[in-house]
Amino acid sequence: MSVLVLGGLLFFSVNIGAGIAWLVAKIFHHSDEGLALLCGGFLVGLLALDIIPSAFHLYNSAGIVLGILIGYMFLLLVNKSFHSSSQSKSSVYLLTIALFIHTIPLSLTIGNLLGDSSFALSMATSTILHHIPEGFAITSIFIAQGQKMIGLFLCFIGLSICFSFFIWVGNHIHLTMKVQSVLLGVSIGLIALTSVKEFILHNIRVVSIRTSVTFVLTGYFLSVFFHLMS
Repeated sequence: MSVLVLGGLLFFSVNIGAGIAWLVAKIFHHSDEGLALLCGGFLVGLLALDIIPSAFHLYNSAGIVLGILIGYMFLLLVNKSFHSSSQSKSSVYLLTIALFIHTIPLSLTIGNLLGDSSFALSMATSTILHHIPEGFAITSIFIAQGQKMIGLFLCFIGLSICFSFFIWVGNHIHLTMKVQSVLLGVSIGLIALTSVKEFILHNIRVVSIRTSVTFVLTGYFLSVFFHLMS
């Protein structure tokens, strides 16, 4: 299976996630804060059920912890660089960067297996299922914060190009497991801190506690659904 085909499958899968997010947003269209809380709960569930267990099972634990610390320091620098009026934009950028970085270790692994035709079907299936939740998450926060949809489209294009490029890299160049572990840790740190600080804590003060809990739990149970589906 070629690099371009796999990149196209990723683009297809994130658009499926975007469509699901659009339907959910229609249901909660009266509350942008609620949609942000839902996205925060979804990302927490995605980390707890899928990303973190897989990371510590497959990659170097020390490298992951180091990456999380780097992600935390990067977040502090970004928060100091952006004025409060631009905080919502910065959170979108941080989540986008985190998802780009999260794609790299998976891409490198696929690149290493690219020459084995017996993995073609499983690679295609995992590419589609693994990235539907990412498309859902990034679309939800774009809608909640009123970002232009052209930005979302460019994000999906960029994600597909990044995915394809690092598959090619994995097929030609070997990156050590420690380097991949650090990259994965950075993405975990950014996703975790952004989802909790920017999407949950920032919006929980705007709506009632009961409403906040409802939206966060709804997002979490959506992540459970995606986890079971994959």
